[in-house]
Amino acid sequence: MKQIRAMLLALALLLTALSGTAMASLCFNCASGSPCNQCRSRSGKDTFADRKQCREMGCKITGYSSCSTASNVKVCRVPETPQPRASVEETLCRVR
Repeated sequence: MKQIRAMLLALALLLTALSGTAMASLCFNCASGSPCNQCRSRSGKDTFADRKQCREMGCKITGYSSCSTASNVKVCRVPETPQPRASVEETLCRVR
């Protein structure tokens, strides 16, 4: 009986820990006229880089909050890996 209680307690703690990390997403609220209502932060924090990416997607940031799960709220997602902006070209220098 003690083993069952210990297993249930461990399972409850595990589920609590996992649900806390899953719900820790941060979204920037976008003003009216933006293509979406919220823009999800890639890092989960309020950073300059995340704000810049949301602005590049057309979001006029008015603040931040946890991401909405309502079906009538359009949430723009920032790509997980940043897209390269320009190709890097190597230049070969010849020594005379």
